[in-house]
Amino acid sequence: MRVVSLIAGLACILTVLLDAFQTMILPRRPQGKFRITRFFYGLTWRCWSLAARCVRDRRVRDTIYSIYGPLSLLMLLVVWAVLLVAGFGFVYFALGSPFSDPQGLLIHGFNELRTDFYVSGTTIFTLGLGDVVPRNLWARELVILEAGMGLGFVALVIGYLPVLYGSFSRREVSISLLDARAGSPPTATELIRRHSFDGGTEALILLLEEWERWAAELLESHISYPQLCYFRSQHDNQSWLASLTAILDTCSVLIASVQGRSARQAQLTFAMARHAIADLTQVFGQKPKRPPVERLTAEQFQQMCVQLSDSGVRLCADRNSAARLHTMRSLYEGHAYAMSVYLQLPLPPWVAERPRKSNWQTVSEVRSAAEEVLGSTAMRPATPVTSADPSLILEEDHHHF
Repeated sequence: MRVVSLIAGLACILTVLLDAFQTMILPRRPQGKFRITRFFYGLTWRCWSLAARCVRDRRVRDTIYSIYGPLSLLMLLVVWAVLLVAGFGFVYFALGSPFSDPQGLLIHGFNELRTDFYVSGTTIFTLGLGDVVPRNLWARELVILEAGMGLGFVALVIGYLPVLYGSFSRREVSISLLDARAGSPPTATELIRRHSFDGGTEALILLLEEWERWAAELLESHISYPQLCYFRSQHDNQSWLASLTAILDTCSVLIASVQGRSARQAQLTFAMARHAIADLTQVFGQKPKRPPVERLTAEQFQQMCVQLSDSGVRLCADRNSAARLHTMRSLYEGHAYAMSVYLQLPLPPWVAERPRKSNWQTVSEVRSAAEEVLGSTAMRPATPVTSADPSLILEEDHHHF
């Protein structure tokens, strides 16, 4: 019995230390199927998502999903702490419970093991009550080792949480900025259409450069800390997966169907974004899946082309345009759909199904009205403006636009 207890205790301690090292310190993809973190997230997320799918209200369901990320992180820390306490408790029991208890509670049997767990818990959390003390040198050395390990564990957790939330914050900034450029949820059609103004090509190239870097940062941070994928955005119609997929959709259209200088940067961004989604799919053990419903039907493709053409976007008007776009989509849609099913995050449409009036549209209408006024007064001689006639300020200051 003592030998089995010693083996079980050492196994718990070594497994927790290795798992914590791979999860919090090792800056690369953790290896091994028999890891506490992998088993924990696989089991708890399956149960959590199954319970959330039973909720009919969409807002309540999204709220339940959003709670899982932060809560699972705290639960994982609790699991590690419990296993460490149990591990050292089993080791103390294997050594014959070498403690003296002035209160006389340390007796043979189950209470002896309970006392070992009590000593282990008070030691690893550095309480230092001193009501139960070790009787030999081995026990004293183990108590010192456990106390130091507990202190290091707390320090590691304190330094671990800011790193996670820092990566989450950097990820969400670009997602929020995409709202005014591609809508909510973001769509490739809106992103390209809203960059059809004079100088829009340069702005689109700059945007794709930023998202190339964003995809690289996502790849590095979320492979090292896969639990960040469970963290949801502040708004229900936004997510890292929808934004990444929308950028891939946009790059696919620019490469396959749009004329212009943005195609080169689109290729670079597409390569980095596809690398990110493919690697994350492997990290979670998912296989690419073909969506059961076509994301871009022939009618939607024609609708997208009409909207882009009406906005002044130059399209490659040939019969193979749709085929080229389908080839590009086949490189990433299976990975995106697999992650969508696993994380219960919806993929964005290609064309906004129910367009709503966004802040971008309001500002665009105001600007269009101003341009009409400026255009109609461009040939008029300048009129002196006095403080008593503020309505003419717009005409005088039109050169500031």
